[in-house]
Amino acid sequence: MKNIEVLFTILLIVGGINWGLVGAFNYNLVTSLLGDGTMSRVVYGLVGLGALYQVMQYLRARMSAKAT
Repeated sequence: MKNIEVLFTILLIVGGINWGLVGAFNYNLVTSLLGDGTMSRVVYGLVGLGALYQVMQYLRARMSAKAT
């Protein structure tokens, strides 16, 4: 399970950097590297899944902390 957490963390970092670049400079790194096609959509989908996974982990940790 540790490997998937590392993968999703990396994806969230990439997504955060990409959105920072879009906001600051109107430069989309993912689209620049992968084009405006299917691969970019796959990366965005994986970033979204990574965010959902991290939210679930956070909520699970909060529920565990409340139980103790």
